[in-house]
Amino acid sequence: MPDTPPPVVVELRTALAAAEARIAQLEQIIHDLRRARFGPSIERVDPGQLALALGAAPPPPPANGNDTPVPERKPAAERRRNRGALPVHLERIEEVIDIADRACPCCRGEMHRFGEDRAERLDVVPAQLRVRVTVRPRYACRRCAEGVHQAPAPARIVAGGLPTEALLAHVLVSKYADGLPLYRQCQILARGGIHLDRATLCDWVRQACWWLRPLHELVLAHVVGHARVFADDTPLPTLAPGRGRMRDGRIWAYAADDRASGGTGPPAVAYVYALDRKGIRPARHLAAFRGTLQVDGYGGFRALAERRNDGAVALAFCWAHLRRRFHKIHAHTASPIAAEALLRIGALYAVEREVRGRPAEERQAVRQEQSAPLVRDLRLWLDAQLGRVSQGSALAAAIRYGLRHWEGLCRFLDDGTLELDTNSVEREIRPVVVTRKAALFAGSEGGGENWAIATTLIRTAILSGVNPQAWLTDVLERMVRGEVRSTELASLLPWAWRQPGTAAAA
Repeated sequence: MPDTPPPVVVELRTALAAAEARIAQLEQIIHDLRRARFGPSIERVDPGQLALALGAAPPPPPANGNDTPVPERKPAAERRRNRGALPVHLERIEEVIDIADRACPCCRGEMHRFGEDRAERLDVVPAQLRVRVTVRPRYACRRCAEGVHQAPAPARIVAGGLPTEALLAHVLVSKYADGLPLYRQCQILARGGIHLDRATLCDWVRQACWWLRPLHELVLAHVVGHARVFADDTPLPTLAPGRGRMRDGRIWAYAADDRASGGTGPPAVAYVYALDRKGIRPARHLAAFRGTLQVDGYGGFRALAERRNDGAVALAFCWAHLRRRFHKIHAHTASPIAAEALLRIGALYAVEREVRGRPAEERQAVRQEQSAPLVRDLRLWLDAQLGRVSQGSALAAAIRYGLRHWEGLCRFLDDGTLELDTNSVEREIRPVVVTRKAALFAGSEGGGENWAIATTLIRTAILSGVNPQAWLTDVLERMVRGEVRSTELASLLPWAWRQPGTAAAA
């Protein structure tokens, strides 16, 4: 019978194991920070490399008659897009290049024209500033004393200000769609001889968003009234006047998009600004919501569902967030367990690629047949691996994350309208991040609210296939002229908007 080690040895071994686990945890944190700052953001991993990490044979190369792998080629339609077939709505300016002498070089008779060669090139006219002059003639009768008669001055978004509605729309789209902060727009205007202070443009944005606020509320109500909503949030640092520092503001994003399951309803995304990330924020935004929320593992969403004890809200968690945890571990340690987890989750995504765009009933049937066995095997495998790894390691934390959210992760199997992840809303978070990196922060709480209003309308217009510049210009002009009553505002939403002189927007 082997000798039992002394208690001091047992304590030292325990302390050593705890120290090694702590070192591994800190190394993982350092690796994640370095990757976030310097590394690629893409999470794609070659399945062949994952198979090699597990000691298995990689997938066979394509059978092309030799050992040289065939490079991935884009479809011909994608490669040749717009080559020689530029959009028909663009203005055509023809330049005829003719020969100097039409006399035949042989007999000197006049040659006749029997054809031509045409070649189109894409040209650009840089944005030009112009002045719109409003002339209101005054009239008076020489024989009467009733005074001067004159047409009333048209209303403006900025009372007594310089900008037209088209310029206001341009400022909003440039910042919230193209990530061009206001101080850079001031520099661009200055090159055209118009010198404006950034505070002036801030005031323009504020007044335009005041008019657009009712449309933002309609888009938010449309999204919240949907049966399936994607939800996420991102930081938006906000200046706190008088405090000498910035406040940790947040932009909450809620999206409704059924196109992947063959739905025909209009896709939309609504953003709401809040001062913090407390759970009461999404609970307040989604007070009228009933259905399934597709979310990450943020505890505020779970608390929201638990407080709605009538079962009105169910949570469907995101497989991409679980995959991301294993990907970080594999990128740092090349762990075989993490590699196998990635392969197993990748098999689920392979099924999703086959059913994307199909009706919800077909998606659910295929998932029950192909994805459900994969999910059951993955659960058994995760339970087995949890007992094999150090409980303080990042790998154990990733496994526990998956097991803790398992019910919500499996919800997509029983509902063909649900997605495997929350990428639909994460794609709509990206424009906010791009603008935030350029602008750095919101100037005030009101600036954060304006950010949410403008981004909601611009991104929803883009999702609806509508040019946000043309749409915002027309909407602002019609609102300030009083052509649309408050009960008719829904007709101005991007998916219902009709551009003057054209058919309904797609």
